[in-house]
Amino acid sequence: MFLHVTRVLYLKDYKLRLEFNDGKIKELDLKDELYGEVFEPLIDTELFKKVYVNPDTGTIEWPNGADFAPEFLYETGQEIRRSA
Repeated sequence: MFLHVTRVLYLKDYKLRLEFNDGKIKELDLKDELYGEVFEPLIDTELFKKVYVNPDTGTIEWPNGADFAPEFLYETGQEIRRSA
């Protein structure tokens, strides 16, 4: 099974809650991952808050084209519960 993000919720600062297609819900803080040309603009929390799920790629993205692999997000996140 390919892993996909199905829902994203901005929490605060650089923290997100993600739901995956296997039903797991995880929270993660991307603060320490915002380096490099494409990610540094996301230090501006107003841009960071504009995160969305791209249904074509199955992961989160931002308007500037930044994205993270769903596998990385899955491994980095802390599971909080499974969706019903």
